[in-house]
Amino acid sequence: MEKKKKINLNRVPMRKQPPEVRRHNPYEVALGYTYEEAREEAKRCLQCKRPGCVKGCPVNVRIPEFIKAIVDGDLPKAAKIIWDSNSLPAISGRVCPQENQCEGNCALAKKGGAIAIGRLERFVADWARENPEESGVFKVSLPKPTGKKVAIVGSGPAGLTAAADLAKAGHKVTIYEALHLPGGVTVYGIPEFRLPKKIVQAEVDYLTNVLGVELKLNYVIGRIITVDELLEKYDAVFLGIGAGAPIFMNIPGENSKGVYSANEFLTRLNLMKAYLFPEYDTPMKVGKKVAIIGAGNVAMDAARWALRIGAEEVYIVYRRSEKEMPARKEEIENAREEGVIFKLLTNPVRIIPDEHGWVKAMECVKMELGEPDESGRRRPVPIPGSEFIMEVDTVIPSLGTRPNPLIARTTPGLETTRRGTLKADENGRTTKERVWAGGDIVTGAATVISAMGAGKRAAADMNKFLSLS
Repeated sequence: MEKKKKINLNRVPMRKQPPEVRRHNPYEVALGYTYEEAREEAKRCLQCKRPGCVKGCPVNVRIPEFIKAIVDGDLPKAAKIIWDSNSLPAISGRVCPQENQCEGNCALAKKGGAIAIGRLERFVADWARENPEESGVFKVSLPKPTGKKVAIVGSGPAGLTAAADLAKAGHKVTIYEALHLPGGVTVYGIPEFRLPKKIVQAEVDYLTNVLGVELKLNYVIGRIITVDELLEKYDAVFLGIGAGAPIFMNIPGENSKGVYSANEFLTRLNLMKAYLFPEYDTPMKVGKKVAIIGAGNVAMDAARWALRIGAEEVYIVYRRSEKEMPARKEEIENAREEGVIFKLLTNPVRIIPDEHGWVKAMECVKMELGEPDESGRRRPVPIPGSEFIMEVDTVIPSLGTRPNPLIARTTPGLETTRRGTLKADENGRTTKERVWAGGDIVTGAATVISAMGAGKRAAADMNKFLSLS
């Protein structure tokens, strides 16, 4: 009789920079697994016959197989298994919310000891990048060209994933990117200390140098060329431009100097390297006391950057309770360790400028949770008479984003929802013939891995369409 595997709920911890060190530098906080640590963690996997982790992965990585390959010491095999499904594993291994997806569906999750799938994926991806010849994943035998041409608009996670899968199918793929660097939200939104830009560039290099994808930068679709004009040159178009337009609070004083949208704040720091001023001519003024409005991952990123560029006190101001904060648990813990102060059940009602128009304070009101709203969550309501003044000199609203309307406005037949997102079916087909879309442009602001999943589904449907046309 086969002996039942003993359950080990003790996850192997990942080494990190100490908080007192990392809050003063822009370098990656999590230091990754060593081979010995990765193998020890991989041995915990139960190798389930019906793995829930795979169902929880938006890009369908064969997770138990690559983990077993780590245990067996066959890292080239582990890398091949991952790259068969995921062309951006070093990115997703770092920023994917695994706790809600693959790890959340792990058989050990209910016992509090889910396999650290994201950390293992990151380990294999980093090993493959550092050992390109041995890994073998950068030697791809592409199929015979189909003669079909595809335009990808946007080089974020959805666009890169769609481009990779379509190139692997033999189609000629060209990516059009509006910014001067590829990567979308992974370069303008996610900080260096969570996702080093050299990692993103390495993933992009795989597409261009190995898969033959053409990349055109500084190319704003809707201005330089329209979607209809792309359709004259290409057999199909995929729109993956994300949702980069900020949402504000609409409260008095919001136009004061010293108020930045989280998008502007992070773009200046991440993409335009404001933290390296004057080497990069993009200065970023931040005061001594900074308030971030919101509690998602973007809010945590902004708060942690504010500390790194000189703020003495940084507050997360959020109108709901701690258990409702949408940010990843890991990012909340990192922020707390670094000294970010959390003002929960608190809502700003007014920003107070000084005589020169600069922020000097913010009036807030304390909140309590009332009756459930349409979503089932208890609605936060103000506590009468609980108003108070916070002394702050910088305010950064981080309340979500919406799509830039440029493409929708310049593309007849491309329908949008009331939220400004594009209408598309489960395969990414829009209301315009030969045009697909995926990621935040369809769903609104979401996660990197969900955008990758959308790009993958759209690419499969586009490939099916192209093979029949």
